[in-house]
Amino acid sequence: MDAPHAAAPRPAAYPAPPAWRLLALLYDILPLIPLVLGVSALFLWLNGGQTVERKPLLQWATLLVLWLVVGAYFVVSWRRGGQTIGMRPWRLRVVGADGGTPRSRALWLRYAAATLVPVVGLLWAFFDRERRALYDRIAGTAFVRLRPKMGSDS
Repeated sequence: MDAPHAAAPRPAAYPAPPAWRLLALLYDILPLIPLVLGVSALFLWLNGGQTVERKPLLQWATLLVLWLVVGAYFVVSWRRGGQTIGMRPWRLRVVGADGGTPRSRALWLRYAAATLVPVVGLLWAFFDRERRALYDRIAGTAFVRLRPKMGSDS
């Protein structure tokens, strides 16, 4: 027997409020600490145990490698399930604007745009109708919060 006014199924995800991004980012600092320390130790070793502040070429190389390592953490995490460690506890996910899995190129573009315009990019989400940050618009991605699974307590 069909219900005459059956409710439409709830979507599996909805646009996440911008504050969730900050919460996940704070959580993601924890796994990034050993990555950053490892890169720093590598450049300390390459420079004979001396810091790199007096060697501009090594400073730029350090910055570039740090940017790539941190980017790889985010892009690989987003590509393998759409979530970083910091996004998992709050059911947050990066998806393509169509809801599918974004390509690596789009995820690197998202990361690059987010590092170039971090504050403006995030503030954009507060005024965007779909709560998409500027870097999500640029990369064709969306930041969503998954609905709890039926029968779960969360």
